[in-house]
Amino acid sequence: MAIEIFTTGGTIDKIYFDAKSRYEIGEPQIAELLREANLDLDYRVTPLLRKDSLELTEQDRSLIRQTVVESAASQVVITHGTDTMVVTAISLTGIADKTVVLTGAMQPARFRATDALFNVACAMTAVQTLPPGVYIAMNGRIFDPKITRKNVELNRFEEF
Repeated sequence: MAIEIFTTGGTIDKIYFDAKSRYEIGEPQIAELLREANLDLDYRVTPLLRKDSLELTEQDRSLIRQTVVESAASQVVITHGTDTMVVTAISLTGIADKTVVLTGAMQPARFRATDALFNVACAMTAVQTLPPGVYIAMNGRIFDPKITRKNVELNRFEEF
């Protein structure tokens, strides 16, 4: 079965119109990133939501969980905004027989200087090699969401 990729929005898909003062969530960028990387993997991208993670509701998280549970794939990557990525990751714990990796970006994928490609590549590798469970792939590391937070001041994820 292919790796299932669900997109939920977040900075990775943002389009800015004037110096970060006005933006909207655009089309999911992961398919383009993976195409440009010339991956030799079987994957499927399914857009699920187009929201800033600060706007995600418990109903949205329930939808994400239900979608992961119902997916035939045992390997799932979710692109997500960084502000509430940990909250969503924790809401996905306990799903049996699936490896789920959440990732995103601190800068939009459309920017020349972005961490999006690196984070997505890390997530794609992690989902293939880690045992079942829920993980976060950011800043070149794999995190357990139960002991992870976003450090806004340093603009990175870290364990606590």
